[in-house]
Amino acid sequence: MKRLLALTTLLATPAFAEGELKVYHWFEYIPQELVDKFTAETGIKVTIDTYDSNEAMLASLKAGKLGQYDVAVPGDYMVEIMRGEGILGEFAPEEMPNFANIDPQWLDVPFDPGRKHSIPYQWGSTAYAVNRDVYKGDIGSLSIIFDPPEELKGRINVLDSQGEVLALASLYMGIPQCSSDRAQLKALNDMLLAAKENWASFGSDIAKDVLVSGDAAAGMIYNGFAAKARAEGANVEYGFPKEGYVVWMDNVVLLKDAPNRDNALKFMNFLLDPQNAAAVTNYAAYSPGVLGATEFLDAAIKDSPENNTPAGQKGEFIQACDAETQAMYDAIWTNLKK
Repeated sequence: MKRLLALTTLLATPAFAEGELKVYHWFEYIPQELVDKFTAETGIKVTIDTYDSNEAMLASLKAGKLGQYDVAVPGDYMVEIMRGEGILGEFAPEEMPNFANIDPQWLDVPFDPGRKHSIPYQWGSTAYAVNRDVYKGDIGSLSIIFDPPEELKGRINVLDSQGEVLALASLYMGIPQCSSDRAQLKALNDMLLAAKENWASFGSDIAKDVLVSGDAAAGMIYNGFAAKARAEGANVEYGFPKEGYVVWMDNVVLLKDAPNRDNALKFMNFLLDPQNAAAVTNYAAYSPGVLGATEFLDAAIKDSPENNTPAGQKGEFIQACDAETQAMYDAIWTNLKK
């Protein structure tokens, strides 16, 4: 009887892998239940450290944390930058059985052609949300952030994210994202400094909470965070500005010198399972990049106004500038944050 019980227990227990996995991730962006499921299926202990912007993640890795983490979750343009700087590991599709689940539109992407370093995680947009109890006027322009109406002045939170702030500001001014024209850059700098006078705070991790608490009446925000704020009781509306908005795709990348490469690939393969990809979407309120995930999505996510762009509205990906041009944008951002 004891031998039968032992055999039954063995058959019911997953084939455990040894070791751990170290993940560098955005804040509030993966459900703990999904992490627990991965550990239950593999036996791999997962440690997650968080960051609040692509730039903060890159700076941290370059300052000495490369080699400490196995995977990170950068946005599209940051994947291109990291790839160019040689800090990404490489894998073959054959190393992930679920690689075939990647939606074809997200397979041969310009920031990682052929997906040799990354897999899609979630995609969405960045614009702004407005408290409709405070402001009932038109919210169809980026002027809400950069030249706000009186009702919103001094009550605006802006993402602490260089790429998104400068991309949206460039769209508002109608100039290229990677302009090297000195007059355009001066105008961009001057506009931002003037707009800052109407802002209450910089914060990415607080973007939802300040809208829910009422500490902010408007704010630059990710569409999923806006949906969460609305679900938590804030009377907010997400705006799709006429000048354009940022479209992004976050991606799980294999890092160079990953201490647990095999476990990293197991985790990436796990996230490409449709049901697991949908679990992230149902938690984060964005959109998956995996075939078959839609059938597992909650109706509230599929039908949310934040995930359904009005006809005729356009979004743009953040562009990765060359080093010389990027240095000028870095100076503008540093000046803005003083």
